Amino acid sequence: MSISIKKLQLFEATARLGKLSKAANELALSQSAASQALKELEQSLGYPLFERVGRDLVITENGLKSLPKVRQIADLLESLQLANLNTMSGILRIVASATIATYLLPKLIAKFVKNYPEVVPEIHIGNTQMVIDHLDKGKASIGLIEGPAVHRHLQITSWQEDKLQIFCPPSHPLAKKARINLEQLQQQAWVLREFGSGTRAIFDAATEQRGVQINLAMELSRQSAIKESVKAGLGLGCLSQLSITEELKNGGLVALASPLNLSRRFSLVTHKDSHHNLLTQKFIDYLITASPSK
Repeated sequence: MSISIKKLQLFEATARLGKLSKAANELALSQSAASQALKELEQSLGYPLFERVGRDLVITENGLKSLPKVRQIADLLESLQLANLNTMSGILRIVASATIATYLLPKLIAKFVKNYPEVVPEIHIGNTQMVIDHLDKGKASIGLIEGPAVHRHLQITSWQEDKLQIFCPPSHPLAKKARINLEQLQQQAWVLREFGSGTRAIFDAATEQRGVQINLAMELSRQSAIKESVKAGLGLGCLSQLSITEELKNGGLVALASPLNLSRRFSLVTHKDSHHNLLTQKFIDYLITASPSK
């Protein structure tokens, strides 16, 4: 069996980047050399790692099963290379849900990079499902999500508390009452996050728990678009308290109390079977102990 570190790195990079050409470029290989190396690795392993769908490479089930072990080898190699270094350095690949990426992560990253200036953060933003997909495909080492999730290859750990807030424009009739009951929940139009987001999952679970059928006017993937739509009178909104703090302060939006249970916890997502390299583990430890309010 002829399996080199370079071939394993090529496999990991192809799975993470989604294209062999990008992986070859990252590893300073020609396209033909990368293609041959990947073919030789599959022959050595005895099973295909990718299948071609159109112009894209899609990782196989055997490839998915092998990926955590390959990451573990890569992480151990990097740890060995960094063993005698006093400074933390390298690319820190993070994928986070929109609320966390917008309102929590910037301050956390700023403090971490101040302590370790040779670290280069690479951050992707998406909904909870995208975070899970990125971690599963090896495109990131750490994920931060807002909604409930389970995954057989990933470890999902409770991290920070949060609460969703229902809100309306100050011109809305409910603004003077500052409260909405179950009947009114069903009477109002709603502007909500898209299906697949953690915020939407929590809201849907809360309304289902109370037997409430809502009137969905619009679903949007951006918090700013939801806030502007609510201000324009298109319906009520429901987002993390973190995302509407400024609007509540300046009177642009009004918070509405409700009977719904809208509490939730942000979660940290990592690879279940992978040994984290020094940088990844350092940031995980930092996230667990750090307080975003500080």
